[in-house]
Amino acid sequence: MSRTLAGLRGRGRINPVDLESTCGEIRTALLEADVALIVVDQLITEVKRRGLEAISLKQSGINPAQQVITIIHEEILKVLGTNARPLAQAKKPPTKIMLAGLQGSGKTTLAGKLALWLKEQGNTPLLVACDLVRPNAVTQLQIIGEQIGVPVFAPEPGNGSGNPISVAKAGLDHAEQKVFNYVIFDTAGRLGVDVELMKEARAIKSAITPDDTLFVVDAMTGQDAVNTANAFNSGVGIDGVVLTKVDGDARAGAALSVTSVIGKPILFLSTGEKSSEFEPFYPDRMAQRILGMGDVATLADQAKKALDEKSAARLEEKLISGEDFTFDDFLEQLQAMKKMGSMTKLLGMLPGLPGAQGAQMKKQIEAIDDSETDRAAAIIQSMTPHERSNPKIINGSRRLRIARGSGNEVSSVNRLLERFAGAQKAMKQMKNIRPGAMPQIPGLGAPPAQRPPQRAGKKSRSGNPAKRAEAERG
Repeated sequence: MSRTLAGLRGRGRINPVDLESTCGEIRTALLEADVALIVVDQLITEVKRRGLEAISLKQSGINPAQQVITIIHEEILKVLGTNARPLAQAKKPPTKIMLAGLQGSGKTTLAGKLALWLKEQGNTPLLVACDLVRPNAVTQLQIIGEQIGVPVFAPEPGNGSGNPISVAKAGLDHAEQKVFNYVIFDTAGRLGVDVELMKEARAIKSAITPDDTLFVVDAMTGQDAVNTANAFNSGVGIDGVVLTKVDGDARAGAALSVTSVIGKPILFLSTGEKSSEFEPFYPDRMAQRILGMGDVATLADQAKKALDEKSAARLEEKLISGEDFTFDDFLEQLQAMKKMGSMTKLLGMLPGLPGAQGAQMKKQIEAIDDSETDRAAAIIQSMTPHERSNPKIINGSRRLRIARGSGNEVSSVNRLLERFAGAQKAMKQMKNIRPGAMPQIPGLGAPPAQRPPQRAGKKSRSGNPAKRAEAERG
């Protein structure tokens, strides 16, 4: 999609043949990504219709190619769902959230992630273990609850025994007594849609009357995700969709087309294995990612979560007072970067730069090993406090000791010292920067606007050495 639109952006005027070619490439990309055929055909039909109208109007001052890109963006947004909404909130607590889906879709892990997200928003969630079919499902939920600091109501051991409807009712009573404001019910799944699964899910829903029934779907399921969603919607009734394993190898096209087929909004995305790798779904942001426009808003949200406000304020004070940027400060920044996720994930949120510049930047970021932060932390932690505050004293023998202490080669220590020197230099420049001025970028030199103008050839130079020297000083 990015390549197709990059070629389109480079044109001014386009004709119907260009539009047909672009639509063909987009159709192929969407089908290869496993988007449902009916959704693809509807999208391409609308893009062609609106694109031909834009070309035929030939309005002065309007770039038809850019108009077509805008149309593609709007149509993809329709596929992703323009009816996005936040999680339900009951007028009288607790708010009841029921999770439904097939076995293996990641419901139990998702229940923990949702609970942690609610807890971070200042809520008091309770997890209720209603999956009494899958072996160790109750134990898994209890372990997750312990890890994230959220209580779990689990009166039955599971492993095929017990009554999930009774557990759900008792869990709701417990939540009301202990004044929890959110209750998350983790229900059982099956390897496929069957009568027993639907019967049990309907019975639990009838017993607790949830405020939100969320269908949990594995983003790597493929075309069957649409069929399963239809079955759950007609058999149980769902209010929203949650996509899990979005970080997997599959392109998640079928899962993304679920909302278009069943008309239910996607509420959340599970984007990794960690409990914190979970985010609300914003259709406009996802549309921008698909079209290679980046997702700076989500990147900023993750940066806020990763960066400690006290650490940021302390670093700002250092910059203002003129204190040196130390290895302790550098380590804090590296650890904050690690909290934000892998470099590959961050790269997907950056807007694509055009031409060779963008390709080179992408290549450099993709080359960064995600374990490099751990390696850098080990090296820094092998330094003495004095060395961290005064890196200039780190000579050859100290480098060897640090390398051995951290289990690295001396070359790795040298690379980190070079990296730190660049960061320290950038921090010093930020301290002196004037509003509107651009600092020098470490390793790239000053921006073009700040470089001295090129001197003319010999004809423009004064023949008098004294005058020439005075002119150059000026």
